[in-house]
Amino acid sequence: MFEAFTVATFRPRLGETFRLGLPGEAQVVDLVLIEATDLSQRPGGGREGDRPRAPFSLVFRDPGGRHLPQRIYHLEHADLGAFDLFLVPIGPDAQGMRYEAVFA
Repeated sequence: MFEAFTVATFRPRLGETFRLGLPGEAQVVDLVLIEATDLSQRPGGGREGDRPRAPFSLVFRDPGGRHLPQRIYHLEHADLGAFDLFLVPIGPDAQGMRYEAVFA
């Protein structure tokens, strides 16, 4: 399923919550998907025919403002199910800490 993800998988999910499980803890963090960006038209992004899927990025926000380190996290979504993503903190905005995942 993870291999089938594209930017089109996530664009309809903007504003929706993804649950992030913290390793070794019972606590979960709710992240909100705030951006789904097609990267294929950016310099170095390549053309769609060059790759199995066009590259894209996702940006999530933690309204609680936690600063989690970059690493692979287990996420769950009501419709998409469970999957692992490598998330990188990209800094806070006025509404919380933001994290990015890039699919190449």
